[in-house]
Amino acid sequence: MKKQYFGTDGIRGLVGEAPITPDFMLKLGWASGRVFAREAGGEGRCTVIIGKDTRVSGYMFESALEAGLVAAGVNVKLLGPMPTPAVALMTRTQAAVAGIVISASHNPFYDNGIKFFSASGSKLPDDIELAIEAELDQPVTTVQSREIGKVLRVVDAAGRYIEFCKSTVPEGFNLRGLRIAVDCAHGATYHIAPSVFSELGAEVTAIGVQPDGFNINEGVGSTDTAALADIVRRQGVDLGIAFDGDGDRVLFVDGTGELVDGDELLYMIAMYRLARGTSDAGVVGTLMSNLGLELALREEGLQLVRAQVGDRYVKERMEAEGWYLGGESSGHIICSDITTTGDGIVAALQVLVALKAAGMDLASYRAGMSKFPQKMINVTVSGKVNLADFPAVTAAVCRVEAQLGKRGRVLLRPSGTEPKVRVMVEGEDAAEVDALCAELAAEVARELG
Repeated sequence: MKKQYFGTDGIRGLVGEAPITPDFMLKLGWASGRVFAREAGGEGRCTVIIGKDTRVSGYMFESALEAGLVAAGVNVKLLGPMPTPAVALMTRTQAAVAGIVISASHNPFYDNGIKFFSASGSKLPDDIELAIEAELDQPVTTVQSREIGKVLRVVDAAGRYIEFCKSTVPEGFNLRGLRIAVDCAHGATYHIAPSVFSELGAEVTAIGVQPDGFNINEGVGSTDTAALADIVRRQGVDLGIAFDGDGDRVLFVDGTGELVDGDELLYMIAMYRLARGTSDAGVVGTLMSNLGLELALREEGLQLVRAQVGDRYVKERMEAEGWYLGGESSGHIICSDITTTGDGIVAALQVLVALKAAGMDLASYRAGMSKFPQKMINVTVSGKVNLADFPAVTAAVCRVEAQLGKRGRVLLRPSGTEPKVRVMVEGEDAAEVDALCAELAAEVARELG
């Protein structure tokens, strides 16, 4: 069956436009509560965890989801502003049947969305999402008054997650002597990430830690690292770390202010594991992963297997291969031997552990991988599209691929969360890549815009 609401990463959209409305969220809480209670098998009253990022609309949707869940007879534990991976962790450690995150990740404040986690801290399987959508077609009812759920606010959630993050590094590891700039995107890591690094001994300069409900991801965070790079250069700190609004992605800036993306971070973590003798046979990337990552891993005897774009597809391929490391160029990195989902803080700590073990700075360590020039242009389209229905676009792709030959790649991908088609061209020559990407994006805009 085709899903009506769930995309590749939950449900997301513009606040106030269906389905991102209070009435829909109340019904979504009720529908999911009914499904989760049924899945729990009637073994006592089940509990659902709710966390959120710092968007102003989070208050509204938190209340609506809470009302729907308790009307379905489910207890609720509220975490308040917490990173997405923290909600996954707390879902497991609190023996909840599910976790809900109210967030639109790296999007602006006027967007919002819902992500779900299963009891194991992983994304919901398709059959549960379909079951929730089936319940959404039913009228809302309320359980008997004695069966209405209760709500508890977890007051020490941030402290618990900070301690978990610190527990993921080797015993005795510290960051003493390291100066770090940390950009929290005015998002869900604002009260957590600076504490993690400073408690491990680093000297921390924090930006993006004053959320007001409207400034999440605005000119800060992993989607805009210019401010972080400026801080690194002006203050002469060793490196910068940038998170996105919900804390499941991370990017670095080296001591010269140059961006270090998710492909390079994956490479560094893989090299650390290889040196320790704990590496798998390969790493899972995506269709967007840079060709340079594939070649650098191959030189060390490791494979790169590409999954569809989206963390759930990366995780599925990791499980299929039996590997523990995977991720995306955007900085969504999964270390599944440590935690169940992409975690920006955990991934950042793994990179810092690798740097300290190698005795190198970030700029030197990243030099082991040479990235191919890659250009991506997002083309806004009218809605969901099937690219195969547009022969002119197919012909344009063939022309570009013929020009690149074996020296590069072309990828067209409809976004799973926005009305956009992502046009990517990769090759040896940066000028050629830019020109070909612009040419192809213009053709897509003419046909689909």
